[in-house]
Amino acid sequence: MPVDAAGGGPAPGRAPVMADVAARAGVSLQTVSRVVNGHPSVRPETRSRVERAVADLGYRVNGAARALVTRSTRTIGLVSASTAEFGPTSALLAVEQAARAEGYATSVVLLPEVGRREVGEAVDHLRDLGVDGLVVIAPDDAAVAAVEALDASVPVVTLEAPLDGAPGPGGRPVLPSASVDQEQGARLAVRHLLGLGHATVHHVSGPRDWLEARAREAGWRAELVAAGAPVPEPVPGDWAAAAGHRAAGTLLEQGATAVFTVNDQVAIGLLGALWERGLRVPQDVSVVGFDDVPEAAYLVPPLTTVRQDFGALGRRCLEVLLARLRDEPAQVRRVVPELVVRASSGPPPDRPRGAGRRRAGG
Repeated sequence: MPVDAAGGGPAPGRAPVMADVAARAGVSLQTVSRVVNGHPSVRPETRSRVERAVADLGYRVNGAARALVTRSTRTIGLVSASTAEFGPTSALLAVEQAARAEGYATSVVLLPEVGRREVGEAVDHLRDLGVDGLVVIAPDDAAVAAVEALDASVPVVTLEAPLDGAPGPGGRPVLPSASVDQEQGARLAVRHLLGLGHATVHHVSGPRDWLEARAREAGWRAELVAAGAPVPEPVPGDWAAAAGHRAAGTLLEQGATAVFTVNDQVAIGLLGALWERGLRVPQDVSVVGFDDVPEAAYLVPPLTTVRQDFGALGRRCLEVLLARLRDEPAQVRRVVPELVVRASSGPPPDRPRGAGRRRAGG
């Protein structure tokens, strides 16, 4: 094998290989292999010498060769619906970033439909690629059912499938998962509006088959009941701004002075409809959304909303998956959301500003 004049390095124009590292460090190929694959049975001074040689030569581990030794590709498979919705897209990016921070590559499959057949085929494809584990973003009932039906030979973790650590409907087992505490986020929004003096809070709900939408509605209802406030009939909607725009007439007929919407897009549609009717936000109607999309701070008025920490969500997801790879118990990890108070929420029309019953956001 050609080496440079100084010895212990590759000839000019050739990428360094493990033998070059061994020659530079004065150790065997087996010792270099143990060091680069994280084997514990290497003396500290020897490990340090090999690591210096790796750095000096710019040696990069051959992933295929390492996989043969460790039986691990250091790759995680991600399965998600092909959607432009803010939550699933942000969650996908968060998991990819968290995986990279832990030294894992990712292989992503985006599905136009998330059914049992589609998820099964995606999982088979990823297993054929040799992934160490799988993350399935499962925001709705169909996706959860598809994951429950899997017979995967590698660990699987779901994202945004909040099953509370107790058997689900029909005695379903709990899926190892990471999720944002959607119910708690909704309660923060409602508590904030009640604290400003509103008699109750109206709600524009989301799709009935989405777990997040149901959890947010449940949190809205639970906080009203806990406060002894009336519980209005929620106005059905979806994730789009048009749903908020359509809901405005019904909300005004109900006499709403405060509205919690299922997400920020619905809140944006509602803000537009209220402006068209000559109503002021928050002087006539307060509006609070959910997600804290990048545009929320720049609306007129800036939107009070519930922020989801997707970075923390990705890290919690990796914690669950890595624990499963180590055969350690790890079922559910929750991320607590944060209320971000801006100018779209204030006291009701019959109360002066600053006259709320409780401190805002308390």
